[in-house]
Amino acid sequence: MDKNKISSDLLRGHTDTIILKLLMSGDKYGYQISKLIHSNSSGEYQLKEATMYSSLKRLEKDERITSYWGDANQGGRRKYYKLTEAGRETYYENQKNWEFAKRVLDQLLQEEGDHTDEY
Repeated sequence: MDKNKISSDLLRGHTDTIILKLLMSGDKYGYQISKLIHSNSSGEYQLKEATMYSSLKRLEKDERITSYWGDANQGGRRKYYKLTEAGRETYYENQKNWEFAKRVLDQLLQEEGDHTDEY
């Protein structure tokens, strides 16, 4: 594995939250979401299309997002995804859980010499 690439396994459980975060700033279509994830990670992470659409379907089924078809003025019709209030709440809850998990992992993975507590 390339030492500068993020493992798909590491982010797999956070795909929904990443998508919800992107939709916080407005409605987006699938390809746009995929490109934003790639660019927002400075090219370090590319979400697989199948994974993204599975996540979008799950979020819509759970009423975290809704979808609608845009008009065909700019080429083909695109399906847009829109954040719901439940999706916004889910994003904030997931963000809090991520911060907690990150703090615990930082504590567990710090170097031995970094411990401030004596046993």
